[in-house]
Amino acid sequence: MATAETVELGPPHTPKEESLKVFSEIEHELKKTLLHMKHTYLKHEPEYFAPVQSLSDAELTSFSSSDFEEVRVGLSAYGLHLFGKLRLPAMPDSGPAYIHFRAFIGGDGHDEPGVAKLHSIHTEDKEEPDGGRTYRAIFTKDDPLEWFDT
Repeated sequence: MATAETVELGPPHTPKEESLKVFSEIEHELKKTLLHMKHTYLKHEPEYFAPVQSLSDAELTSFSSSDFEEVRVGLSAYGLHLFGKLRLPAMPDSGPAYIHFRAFIGGDGHDEPGVAKLHSIHTEDKEEPDGGRTYRAIFTKDDPLEWFDT
C-alpha cells in the first residue's frame, strides 16, 4: 500500500497538461462524490462542510479545470499518485474555498494501466490541544497540499 512514508511527493506546482488530462477524466466522479459526501456529512457531522452549506449543489460543483490551482505528484510501484487543490468558484476568496482531492493512475502492472480514478476527497478530523475536535473538508488557500488517505 502506498503511504506518505513510501511515496515521495514532488513539490507543489501549477497543473500541467498531464494533470489537466487526469482532472478531465475524473471531473464527473469528483463532482458526484463531493455532493454525496456533503449530503452524508450534513446528516452526521455538518462541521465538515459548514463553509459551503449555503451553496446549492450546482454552485458547489460549478468548478472546472480552470479552478484546478495546484498539484503534487508521486510515483510508486503501483502507479502515479496525484494530489490536487481545487478552488470552489462560488466561495469568496476571504475564507475556506478549496477542496483537496487525490487521484490514482495505475502503472503497467496494475489491472487498469493508464486509467485515472478518483481515490478520495480530503476530510480532516483533527484533535485540538484542549481535547476537542475540528472537522473540515473545505480548506483555505494557505493550507498546504500534503499526502492524505481520507
